[in-house]
Amino acid sequence: MAVTTTLTLSQKVCDLSGLRTRSCKEPLAPVAPRSDSIRVSELLSALSYALDLTEGREMGHSVRSCIIGMRIGREFGLSQEDLADLYYTLLLKDAGCSSNSSRLYHILNADDLRAKGDLKTVDWTRVGWESLHYALTHVATDTPYPARIWKMIQVAATQQRDSCELVKIRCERGSQIARKLGFSERVSAGIHSLDEHWNGGGYPNGLRHAEIPVFANIANLAQTLEVFFKARGKREALDAIRRRNGRWFSPGLVKAAISLCRSGRLWDGLEKEDLNAEVLAVEPEDRRLTADEQTIDSICVAFAEIIDAKTPFTYQHSNGVAAAAVDIGRSFGFGDVELKRLRRAGLLHDIGKLGISNAILEKPGKLTQDELQSVRLHPFYSYEILRRVPAFADFSADAAAHHERLDGKGYWLGLSADQLSLPARILAVADVFDALRAKRPYRDALPLEEVFSIMREDAPHALDPDCLDALMDASNFVYSALPALPVGAN
Repeated sequence: MAVTTTLTLSQKVCDLSGLRTRSCKEPLAPVAPRSDSIRVSELLSALSYALDLTEGREMGHSVRSCIIGMRIGREFGLSQEDLADLYYTLLLKDAGCSSNSSRLYHILNADDLRAKGDLKTVDWTRVGWESLHYALTHVATDTPYPARIWKMIQVAATQQRDSCELVKIRCERGSQIARKLGFSERVSAGIHSLDEHWNGGGYPNGLRHAEIPVFANIANLAQTLEVFFKARGKREALDAIRRRNGRWFSPGLVKAAISLCRSGRLWDGLEKEDLNAEVLAVEPEDRRLTADEQTIDSICVAFAEIIDAKTPFTYQHSNGVAAAAVDIGRSFGFGDVELKRLRRAGLLHDIGKLGISNAILEKPGKLTQDELQSVRLHPFYSYEILRRVPAFADFSADAAAHHERLDGKGYWLGLSADQLSLPARILAVADVFDALRAKRPYRDALPLEEVFSIMREDAPHALDPDCLDALMDASNFVYSALPALPVGAN
């Protein structure tokens, strides 16, 4: 029965993805990695699909926003140097988006993903039916009516303060990540000021006019156009920026966007499902960055931080899984290349979890069947994101199998022992180990002896006993994050 249920779920997510390149009943197979050099833009544009999930957007939002923003930047007359910084501002504009998810959930007492996604089409700077309707449909939606009304009164009373706090958390974290990756201060400043408005009514600092970095205002304009374009069409997208012209956006930038639209260049090709070639083509050719091994590791560490920032209960989880997996891999005699691949898989295995609402991740009680289905989707999204990255394609299947079991009762595909590689088995053991060691909404962290006692009960029917033995024999159980390395170090 468990296998049947899992296959039904996997068929469902294949329908959701719209990608029918293989049978959903077949075990995952890694895509062959490319042998030529990899550009930083290839890595970040592919990983930006995870940021889209965290913002409650359809995957591809960041890539489409980047293409739109670069077209506006060129029309506006930015130099090649400016366009290079704008490009990475656009790709990383949502790098801090997971850091305020938990806070938003606790403020609204509702689904943070839906709240974030729907907010993009609301002019929250104006009091009216639009903002009232948003409150009615996003605050304490699962609570009894009297308690819900009281919660809405509380939210309204602190709305300005809370909004500024949420934006500040997100923008400061995003700018820190860009800085850690070695991008310029102009990129960092562009991300930090993403939600500033031309008239001074934005957050977090109330900047106005020329005080706002041009990259930030272009990114804000581009993401607004993209959201309305996908949700309501081209006409509504242009109407939205016209209504916000001079309030949210620089009139000069709005003029450039309208000019692009009239010439037919603004929306060209954006209906395509796969925009990888298009987003790589808009990067200034003479400013392209090549990713060496240190750069790739640095990006993995940065996205592990983004993943773990989703909820306080996953703090350092990705690093813990990576470190435990490497310890197990060493005991099996893995070489440096295999260990590096295993560490990267551990750092990024939960990237699909960015698409789960904090209302589920932080729920103290038992999950409903629908909530369990949502949780069971996250390895699928991990696979869909990682397989797009040239450097990660060869471990995407293993990373997505971290909740599979030897007896075939795991998820998301219900793979059995003969379908699970050794790296996949290692990651499954490492994931359970670190999860049991951590505090969760429904229990405290467990002591090491109890962790291994519980895991022993799951071997050999669920967890690989040899991998568990290797972990228990490892001498170091203190796992700490390795420092991020600068993107420009190649």
